[in-house]
Amino acid sequence: MKIVYVAMSADIIHPGHLNIIEQASKYGEVYVGILTDSAIASYKRLPYLNYEQRSLIVGSLKKVVEVIPQETLDYRPNLRKLKPDYVVHGDDWKEGVQRETRQQVIDCLKEWGGELIEIPYTQGISSSQLNSAVRELGTTPDIRRATLRRLINAKPIVRICEAHNGLTGLIIEHTKVETDNKIKEFDGMWASSLTDSTVRGKPDIEAVDISSRLININDLLEVTTKPIVFDGDTGGKQEHFIYTVRTLERLGVSAVIIEDKIGLKMNSLFGTDVVQEQDDIEHFCEKIKAGKRAQITDDFMIIARIESLILKAGMDDAITRAKAYIEAGCDAIMIHSKEKTPDEILAFCKLTNEFEKKVPIVVVPSTYDTVYENELAEAGVNIVIYANQLLRSAYPSMVDTAKTILQHGRAFEARDKLMSIKEIITLIPERV
Repeated sequence: MKIVYVAMSADIIHPGHLNIIEQASKYGEVYVGILTDSAIASYKRLPYLNYEQRSLIVGSLKKVVEVIPQETLDYRPNLRKLKPDYVVHGDDWKEGVQRETRQQVIDCLKEWGGELIEIPYTQGISSSQLNSAVRELGTTPDIRRATLRRLINAKPIVRICEAHNGLTGLIIEHTKVETDNKIKEFDGMWASSLTDSTVRGKPDIEAVDISSRLININDLLEVTTKPIVFDGDTGGKQEHFIYTVRTLERLGVSAVIIEDKIGLKMNSLFGTDVVQEQDDIEHFCEKIKAGKRAQITDDFMIIARIESLILKAGMDDAITRAKAYIEAGCDAIMIHSKEKTPDEILAFCKLTNEFEKKVPIVVVPSTYDTVYENELAEAGVNIVIYANQLLRSAYPSMVDTAKTILQHGRAFEARDKLMSIKEIITLIPERV
């Protein structure tokens, strides 16, 4: 029997997939290469179903002899192992993102005389429309909660952006750009204590309690599907932190980040300009342990935020704390800095890369915003959080509009700064 290779994501199986497999079976035994999560996430969103689930579904199809993982968009590693007589693919990849991949397949097959068979695209089926329909259906707490860990395992760096209300959540959910034949979008949302406080006109001193902040979480949950990381400030008293963990986990939040400070909470970017006291290592470790004991699922993450560099306690103290917090069971380390360059963050990453026991590293480049994501990824960073940029961009624009109205005694001069009335009244579609 001839060997036929078919590669697919198979996130949402539709008649087009079944037709490809049916046509492929006419040429020989069908081996299906299912793209792994990391392969798919390298050029578009993380698939709804993980690799094991997608592999199980495709492997159960009658005409499929075997399913094998395809670790990258590049077919060639699998092709050279299998040396198929044929590769079968839909004819919709001659232009766009997959054009280069198609040519690689053709050139590779020539090495042993293989042939590319292209099947006409199944009309009336749109993966984009199906994905939109699935997104409209929403998600469940369990699926949303587990997504952050999947992203960390699948992507070089996970991109999180601040969302302080449902509207900003929708911006993060839907905004995307295409660069270098790849679709780039945010992977999740940051529920920031700073922005939650600011939109309520209050200082960032934990004046807004957890119950009030959960209003924003519920707004985000209703209109988005991406994972949420919650800014837990200090976590409060250990006895209270237990209930915070249980509440967030039950709602479907993926992670909480708590900082190793005590006393009246002041924003870290004040640094040593205000009095801020760092927690005792042992005491903070006990808080981490208590939180881990309280959670029910393995998906929920407790991330320890180290303030040593902010408070000028030094790199040695930061490393000592990182090791202790990891031993206490934290799922990731956030290292914070208020410097204008990323040098001390990169130095911290270099030292943690040598740890025997490692966890993901999280950074928040608010002040050192000249650093590129790929530089952070190369240094060993797993998650980058853009913690306040949406609110910081909105406020100056609103102040400018308010001043313009006051100066002219009418709104006409502000018109060029605004979206149209039609756009605003149709921005959020009615749901049936």
